[in-house]
Amino acid sequence: MKKRFNQVVVLTMASALILSACGKSDTGSATPTPGNSSSPAKSAAPTKEKLTLNWMVGTPTNNSSLPSGDKDFVKKAIEEKFNVEIKLDYMAMGPEFTTKLNTLLASGTAPDMFHAEGTATSKYVNDGAVLDLTNYVTPAKMPNYFKWVTDTEMKRYQVGGKFMRAPVPFEKNWYISYYVRKDWIDALNAKDPNLKLKVPTNYDEMLAVMKAFTFNDPDGNGKNDTYGFTTAGAGTSIPGDFPEWVKNGMVPAGFYVDKDNNFIDSGTNLRTAKVLEDIRKTLDLKVVDPDWFLNKSGDQFTKIQQGKAGIFYSTVRDIAFDNTSNSVQKKTRETTGNQKAEFAAFHIAGDVPVTYEPLPGVPFLFNAKADPKKVERTIEILDWLASPEGYLLANFGKENVHYKKEGNKITLIPDAIKKDISDNGNFTEIWGGVFSYNVKDPSNTIGLQIVDPRETDHDRAILASMKKNKYYLLGTNVVPPVGLDIGSYRTQMRAKQVKVLFEEKDSSNWPKYLQELLDTYKAKAIFDAYAEQISTALGKKVTFKTD
Repeated sequence: MKKRFNQVVVLTMASALILSACGKSDTGSATPTPGNSSSPAKSAAPTKEKLTLNWMVGTPTNNSSLPSGDKDFVKKAIEEKFNVEIKLDYMAMGPEFTTKLNTLLASGTAPDMFHAEGTATSKYVNDGAVLDLTNYVTPAKMPNYFKWVTDTEMKRYQVGGKFMRAPVPFEKNWYISYYVRKDWIDALNAKDPNLKLKVPTNYDEMLAVMKAFTFNDPDGNGKNDTYGFTTAGAGTSIPGDFPEWVKNGMVPAGFYVDKDNNFIDSGTNLRTAKVLEDIRKTLDLKVVDPDWFLNKSGDQFTKIQQGKAGIFYSTVRDIAFDNTSNSVQKKTRETTGNQKAEFAAFHIAGDVPVTYEPLPGVPFLFNAKADPKKVERTIEILDWLASPEGYLLANFGKENVHYKKEGNKITLIPDAIKKDISDNGNFTEIWGGVFSYNVKDPSNTIGLQIVDPRETDHDRAILASMKKNKYYLLGTNVVPPVGLDIGSYRTQMRAKQVKVLFEEKDSSNWPKYLQELLDTYKAKAIFDAYAEQISTALGKKVTFKTD
């Protein structure tokens, strides 16, 4: 591994010289150089063997679907360009995705290429279920891809020194925010000025809004049918969306390095007991959607769009924009008929960081039993999707149809996007997820400036709100020691949290459960290893702490 990564710079320079000499384009086709007119004409390149490729990819939401036939011009273009048939399985990343993938891997019917939750990949690597990428994911074979991902990011992304996963090109910005029905706040204040509600800036203000949304009939229909907040536990977990994590000074359902160089895992901490106790108190107020625990990923957005709840949490950039097709605000207006429905972005952390700075997230992997020819062809396609041409097609559509290109400035054509894409399942959200996970700002990678005329002052206010968020520095992706499975540990951790919240009268047993998690389920060994890896990346001593 070390030798391969040390070769990156040399390979990149060599590739650049070759490409320069050949006049190679982003699509991988070489431009022929003029030759002597008397030279014999070269025969056409042989047609590639047609291959059927099975892929399984994650999407940011479950709000999109692939259209049939030629309406899916992205699939058509890829299949014609690379002489393949693509069978694409897709769904939102989350527990259901992982369960389905695990079933396919166990049954020997895994797709050729697939995404995975980062925490699940350690087991796949340790079990030998995935392919070594050393001879496939290289700057020579994937020159476009390596514009998105640095050598350092790639090196720090590996599991146990084995090069078996690589990050999907990822967003360099976070879009973490709570969203609140601003029109409900305005309506309640108009009805009762003494409420003095506002877009929350701290936990107490957020709780006050949740209560008012539950008990004061914010939609004015005369019914007691609204709640303050909704989320999705998928029947297995206490989501990080609950504001009680932030209230107690921890990042939502994750880990971080604090100002004293302590590595803190929010779910594996003595303070987790206080979080669970505070969530219990909030639930007792009856201000949370009662279906929250059984809600599957995406169900919380459906509740919001139906006007059943007024606050939610998201990491999707345009989830509440005025006009984008996946916008909860737009769909709320369509579903409820209330054209004044408006969401404002907010956070309650103040100057406390909300998470760590962006790192590579969703990995792509290959089935260990995949046909090498299918792996090679998939690598070609993925690198093309990382090129400006492929990225633009997969995320926005066709040039001069769905966008105009002037140098690096890309101006979208909303009417055409709506007609051909949004009204046909918003399918570019799926294809954009294949190899850019819907990155909407590629300016600091492949240099494209995306201009969307649909963005409004309301949308820009949301982006401005998120820019105020602070972040911890983690410095590296982390992996558990060989033989330890972070995914299995998280299952046990979530089960203990659920037990405390639903089966016990208070959180007094949490310290006992925490010790069991640390010892029996190897949390201490896992997080000590994480702290050591971060220490190496940051060049300072970081220590795992549980208090």
